[in-house]
Amino acid sequence: MTPDIRRAIERAQKGDTAAVAALYQTFAPAIYRYIAYRVSADADAEDLTAEVFLKMVEGLPRYRITDAPFEAWLYRIAAARIIDFRRRQTRRPQVPLSEHMTDSTPTPEAQVQHNQEFRALRAALAQLNDEHQTILILRFVERKSHEETAAIMGKSVSAVKSAQHRALSKLAEWFGAEQKARHYLRGGA
Repeated sequence: MTPDIRRAIERAQKGDTAAVAALYQTFAPAIYRYIAYRVSADADAEDLTAEVFLKMVEGLPRYRITDAPFEAWLYRIAAARIIDFRRRQTRRPQVPLSEHMTDSTPTPEAQVQHNQEFRALRAALAQLNDEHQTILILRFVERKSHEETAAIMGKSVSAVKSAQHRALSKLAEWFGAEQKARHYLRGGA
């Protein structure tokens, strides 16, 4: 944990709203991406991200700084929010609203291709167990090292590497990838 993060946590625990905002600005993009790959709608990912940071604010007075990264605590909160969300969804299924493109920066073709790839990846990840999903998102979406991923998940580096290999092998099998493509999926890791 960097000294800046440690100071921000300590100030946030004392009620400093600027410190809470700094923690939010630092960690919200990564938490949002983590959630977005695990739920089917962007609006749900936004809502769940807000819930994570609400829980963070509620839990800060009880949070104790340890050797574990602060973001590991946030990822655990996010995982719990996702599980609760999925439980609510099974009780109360919803019909998705049609999505309209509001950002005109990318070309329509690029946006369609990106959305198709994102949906295909999201669907493939959904077939993996939660541990494998978390490892792949941390490693390849968040670009965390094996060591960082292990610290966040409370596992050994070798356990993370082994689980990553199994998860990538399953994805390669599902996508019908050949041996050469499997090597690419490993990302040199």
